[in-house]
Amino acid sequence: MAIFSVNVTTSPSPSILQRRRFSTLSSSTHLLLHGSLLQNRKFGVFELLGFRPFSFNWRRRTLMCAANQDAKEAVKEIGETDGLIGVLGEVDSLQVHDKSIEAWSQFARRISGEWDGFGADFSNQGSTIELPESVVPEAYREWEVKVFDWQTQCPTLANPEDQVLEYKSIQLLPTVGCEADAATIYSSDERKVGGENSGVTAFAYQSSGSYVAVWQKKGDLIELEYCLINPQDFESRVRIIQHIRVSNDTEMKLQGIRVFREQWYGPFRNGDQLGGCAIRDSAFASTPPMNASDIAGIWQGSKAVTTFGTGNTEILRELFDDKTQNSVRDGENNVLLPKQLWCSLEQNKDGETLSVVGWLLDHGQAITSNCIFSSTAELKEISIALETRALERVV
Repeated sequence: MAIFSVNVTTSPSPSILQRRRFSTLSSSTHLLLHGSLLQNRKFGVFELLGFRPFSFNWRRRTLMCAANQDAKEAVKEIGETDGLIGVLGEVDSLQVHDKSIEAWSQFARRISGEWDGFGADFSNQGSTIELPESVVPEAYREWEVKVFDWQTQCPTLANPEDQVLEYKSIQLLPTVGCEADAATIYSSDERKVGGENSGVTAFAYQSSGSYVAVWQKKGDLIELEYCLINPQDFESRVRIIQHIRVSNDTEMKLQGIRVFREQWYGPFRNGDQLGGCAIRDSAFASTPPMNASDIAGIWQGSKAVTTFGTGNTEILRELFDDKTQNSVRDGENNVLLPKQLWCSLEQNKDGETLSVVGWLLDHGQAITSNCIFSSTAELKEISIALETRALERVV
């Protein structure tokens, strides 16, 4: 009998060996595959599933066979094994896809509804900006009362299946007393994420309802919109929008800040019903900003992250838990805002630009979010972290 060698696939790598079993397939499909492979080796796994036979890319392994017929059977068995590994890979891919769908579905449930509250504009140094005199009621002017806050609505609807998010940021004309239920719309900014005619250039989200969006505005202006859900109260959130000017595709400068403090008021009604005097919050722009010492020190927490680059052009991304991070803050070089909020936009020695927003919560916790841009103003990374102040403080 002739002796010869055949190059076939090596043993599966550890990552392949660690793949899940056929638990995601139905029990009947599992038994069909298992039984058929045992009873009739001449059928490959993909033939059982209805796929046409195709070739496999094999790594080198030398198999000594005693006869031509034995070699053919050996090759056939190896092909069936590779086919089984391929099916397992497809199952794993489906599991990841299913998890992504579930994460978006949870996000859609958290984000959808009527979010009512107040919004205000601040300078790039954190100074409050008064509302135009033309929109302020005569009574306020007679009493010499300055108005800094818009009453706002943000009807939001996310499709749990098609990964499309639509919402409107509505500013209402100021009213005197408890006349908010009859307020008139001053402006409405409609935005869409996903699907056709979406104006977002990058969008990262968590199942909690938090997200970060990058919007390209006219000319060299962009907006970084951070929406942070309070992990201690899922019906409370803040949206911090940084208005940024990009010069020569390299230099990024903060032009101004817009802040919304919002409460979930009820299911989505497209803004037809206003919370009015039932809103569980109040105007905040003229309240004192937070103290720098409140965020100074060492912070530790888990960070969920997604990266952007030329290799992946997807706009909509889920944020995945990465690792525990340590952050050292001195409390300086931050724009300090009311209601325990802060933000910053700085360039490091490598020319990268780091945008940061934060919300100091109760019990020594903070939720923060970062965007990192390259030296050519290209988005590299988005992250959201839940942090706790460490015992050690920076002196």
